[in-house]
This record gives sequence, structure tokens and C-alpha cells, in this order.
Amino acid sequence: MPKASMDLTNQFLIAMPGMADEVFAGAVVYLCEHNDQGALGLVINKPIDLDLNGLFEKVDLRLNRDDLHGSPVFFGGPVQTERGFVLHEKLNEEGGHYNASLPIPGGLEMTTSRDVLEALSHGAGPRKLLITLGYSGWSAGQLEEEIGRNGWLTVHATPELIFDTPVEERYQRALALLGIDPRMLSQEAGHA
Repeated sequence: MPKASMDLTNQFLIAMPGMADEVFAGAVVYLCEHNDQGALGLVINKPIDLDLNGLFEKVDLRLNRDDLHGSPVFFGGPVQTERGFVLHEKLNEEGGHYNASLPIPGGLEMTTSRDVLEALSHGAGPRKLLITLGYSGWSAGQLEEEIGRNGWLTVHATPELIFDTPVEERYQRALALLGIDPRMLSQEAGHA
């Protein structure tokens, strides 16, 4: 009988201070999907030098939401960095649906189709959202191995941390969900 697999969907991965991979050093990753085939997540605390106004210009749309002007676009991870990923609150039934959305157990959705951007350009769309270029991906068993090597801490995700917490506080606040002060973490992986 196969071993029961770990399911970290709708959890944060918090990079340990000694994370060797510079891409993920200091990262908080929201896991959109985790199953036997692997994992897919979005880094939520690494803004890039592009805001939503600039992104909309690049895709020939006008951002028609004053509440989003100047909002940063984030580095979601090293895979498909030319592609946009929109993490947003779940739409109610009247709010419609997008062509390519992944409902995430726990209430959020991740959309990759242009229609979500078109909705925003018309002043509609989800109220709370985070847009990344690229995503973070792990093949089958890879994430479990990295966790086993003390590369990541995990904790149940909260939408408030994604949508309402200032970017520069997200790492510390994610650790605080575990009751951990970042100064208490060692750079070294220890084994008893």
C-alpha cells in the first residue's frame, strides 16, 4: 500500500535562514497545489521592479481600479517568469468565473487567464488579489525532501498575511503564525 502523502495545499512555506538557494532566501511561498505529482506555489513577499500599471500597459490594457494603482507585481518563482499568475479571493457565484482558475481548498483561487485582467480593466474583478510573474514548482517528492533537510517551515496560510500585511513584514508575520521569533532560528540545520 503506498505511503500516505503530505498535502500542504493552502499552507505557507517559510524559507529557513540557511536556505542555500538564493532564489528562495527569505521567501514566503503560498502553496496553491500539492499532491503526489508535486507542488505549485507563489512567492508572496518578493516584489519586482514592475507595478500593476506597468503590467497592464505591457498587455495593452488600462488598469481601471484606483485601489490597485501602484501595487507591486511579485516574483512568484523561477518557472515561467514571462507568465502572470493572479492569486485572489474566491468569487461568489454572481461574480462569474475565469477561463483558467484553480480553486484552492481553503477559499482562494489562482487564475492564469487574461480574462481576470480584462475584468480589472473594467473596474471589476476580485477585490483582493496578488499578481506574480512566474511560479515555484517542485517535482514529486522534491518538496518533502527539502522540508526533511530543514529547508522550509510550514504553517496554515491566512489570507490576511497575503493581502493585508505590508510586504516587508510578511516573513516575520508568517513565522509568528508558528510562534517563532526570527532571531531564534539558527542558520545551521541541526540533528539530534
